[in-house]
Amino acid sequence: MPAAARRAAREFTGVRPASRVQSIIGHRAIGPTAPEFYVFRVATLNVNGIRSALGKGLLPWIRRTDADVLCLQEVKAHEPDIPDELREPAGLHAHFHCAQKKGYAGTAIYAKKKPRRVTCGFGVPEFDDEGRYVEAEFAAVTVVSVYFPSGSAGPHRQASKDRFLAAFLPHLAQLKARHDAEGREIIFCGDVNIAHKEIDLKNWRSNQKNSGFLPHERAWLSALFDSHGWVDVFRRLDARPEQYTWWSNRGASWDKNVGWRLDYQIATPGVAARARSASIYLSKRFSDHAPLVIDYSGRL
Repeated sequence: MPAAARRAAREFTGVRPASRVQSIIGHRAIGPTAPEFYVFRVATLNVNGIRSALGKGLLPWIRRTDADVLCLQEVKAHEPDIPDELREPAGLHAHFHCAQKKGYAGTAIYAKKKPRRVTCGFGVPEFDDEGRYVEAEFAAVTVVSVYFPSGSAGPHRQASKDRFLAAFLPHLAQLKARHDAEGREIIFCGDVNIAHKEIDLKNWRSNQKNSGFLPHERAWLSALFDSHGWVDVFRRLDARPEQYTWWSNRGASWDKNVGWRLDYQIATPGVAARARSASIYLSKRFSDHAPLVIDYSGRL
């Protein structure tokens, strides 16, 4: 199959609503006013530099996608250095957690509705200083944009990644316990920098000793899903192979679809069960990652 045709076939994942009326965003009713007749959209993307992505058409895509909440990772800019059209976009509330180091890491959340509360960082200075976590609390759902460290630069970075995994799991447990007690849900989105299973990367055999597919990293995700009550929302909707969100810039990885699924929406069971459709956007590239977009029924 030609590369262009293959990309077109990959663009659509999950079962999309049958009509635009059924995919109305922004908590507008599409029939009776019971919660299941409301829909909200959550999108996530590692932009690998927000200023670079802006030059590749990021803002028009944001407008077309019409997400209620958009999570970005690897913003790679301090807030004053972000162009006005992305720092204060019309119709959206923007919240940034920037790294202390210039041009490094950083996360952001854009939302149509003003969050009730925004939290930057999860209480671990090593990672809070790198701008890896921003949390937006809405009436029924809390959405988190998170950027897990990469360990591919060497043992020192893998050690940092392992410290992150060790610190982040108890934070998630505390966050989930509080939301369970309040009857509220959580969706955390972002670049996890781990491919969970063999289906989640093209060349799994040759990557078993590489960061991102190490046994203990994969076991961390397995424990999250199997023992701690979280759900990989994309895989709940789509069990097909070759559904990737990241491709190396080396060689012809993109054209040959030699990719990894590194970007996730991971949710508490209640809201995960209300996920209705998922898509990986492949028509235009803004970075080495692709956006993951999921629609949920109910209220945000």
